[in-house]
Amino acid sequence: MEIRPAKQPSAGRIITAIVRVLVGVMFLVFGLNGFLNFMPAPRDLPPDVITVSTGLMKGGYMAVVSATELVVALLLLTNRFVPLALVLLAPVVVGIITFHIAIAPATIVPGIVVLVMELYLAWAYRGAFRPMLRAKVSPGPN
Repeated sequence: MEIRPAKQPSAGRIITAIVRVLVGVMFLVFGLNGFLNFMPAPRDLPPDVITVSTGLMKGGYMAVVSATELVVALLLLTNRFVPLALVLLAPVVVGIITFHIAIAPATIVPGIVVLVMELYLAWAYRGAFRPMLRAKVSPGPN
């Protein structure tokens, strides 16, 4: 019986794991902050940002976003259902980018970083998305 050394993970897999964990930690922190408010809002926010943020919070939208961020974070950090986590995260990232483009363009850089990380992970897990991206499908088992 021959003993073979274990295969070393490729650099791409290591980078993907690092990005997955970073995104998971980031959304864990921001998701928890949505419920626990341990990071104070900056004091010099423009009036438009305050108006939009207040409306989203009062309407319950931010609670849904925070809960989604927590679910996504747990999925990413446990390396379970990662493609599902990325699909759930996509509208949150679109909301972040849209908010910054429309209301606070000066602070868009962190949003761009999150977008790039999300797109990288979507590319890394692209095989899981192939069935969703077929132009024509039939219902039922394949």
